[in-house]
Amino acid sequence: MGLTPFITAAPMPAPSVEQAWLQLVQARVESSLAELLELPDEARLDIRWTQALGHVREYVLRPVLRMRPALLLAGYCLARGSAAVPAGLWRFAAGLELLHAYQAVHDDAVEQTVLRRGGLTLHHVLAPAPTGQHLSVVVGDHLFARAMETLLGSELPGAAQAGQYYLRLCRYTSVGRYVDLRQGGVRLGQGGVLQAMRLARMKMVREGLAPALVCGAMLAGADDGLRLRLARVGCGVGLAHELRDELLGLFGEARGGARAPRCDFLVGRRTFPVVAAWSRALPEVRRELETLWALPAERRDEAALGRVRRLVEDAGGRSVTEHLVGRASHGAVRALSALPNPHGLRELVQALIGQLAHRMV
Repeated sequence: MGLTPFITAAPMPAPSVEQAWLQLVQARVESSLAELLELPDEARLDIRWTQALGHVREYVLRPVLRMRPALLLAGYCLARGSAAVPAGLWRFAAGLELLHAYQAVHDDAVEQTVLRRGGLTLHHVLAPAPTGQHLSVVVGDHLFARAMETLLGSELPGAAQAGQYYLRLCRYTSVGRYVDLRQGGVRLGQGGVLQAMRLARMKMVREGLAPALVCGAMLAGADDGLRLRLARVGCGVGLAHELRDELLGLFGEARGGARAPRCDFLVGRRTFPVVAAWSRALPEVRRELETLWALPAERRDEAALGRVRRLVEDAGGRSVTEHLVGRASHGAVRALSALPNPHGLRELVQALIGQLAHRMV
């Protein structure tokens, strides 16, 4: 199996190293994705499916950071001590992106999201609701099957073991997703901060950042010690990213990079910043938060949102969450400092951690 150089020997300016890495990963992974979604064996099955597959290709190939593949490749190179990777690793990385696309398609159908990745969500593209939502669930199943074909067919030693590890974590994230959806209508104070943090940890794995690092090391033949250290790095990154995303979900204009402007309060989601604020608030503030959270969907307007933001801010929910973002990202950096540093890859991973954990609200 041939090896291809992943980064050049020439040093790059420190501020742009991670951008150069991401650009290279984007180009190579998107090339693999385009090839994987050609599917000549399906070309003549049905004209309606052919049209749908064109929409799927457009959706999957929309420009995004491809952070999971970037971390997968970083984990592989750190474990190998080399900046060269086998060609099959690009296919494995593309398989992870297909898995993430499948999850995103299903999530958007459940939440009736309008925009993703700078365009209409797939269920809006396929057909008007509710038919489009139903069709997108089927398309998501197709993407899952194609992802499995890709991961197992990458012809990499250890691909089955790494894929099994990733899929086991996908099962756990489904539990977190289920609990998240079942919270609708539950009183704000029920469960408490520990449950909110536990849910954030389950949800963080769904993004695939921590598993990607470990999978890369597994594919490189890393021993258990190195895999455990990378898991610690990945968990710190993932938790910081999830908590930052929950801050964006209340105080920001958009979540997930390119989704429609949306707020977790407007859809009734109880995230960590709100639960933390409730737990620290005076009784009268708790009662007001509970009243706001009990409003019917049609009354959760911008005025109510503004009041929720002020209450959460004043009660310390935002500052506590920011503190935990910092702790998680610093913990990831500390765990990373014990790892080897071939070709400056450790500094590269640290830059990626910063990019994930410190997006501005």
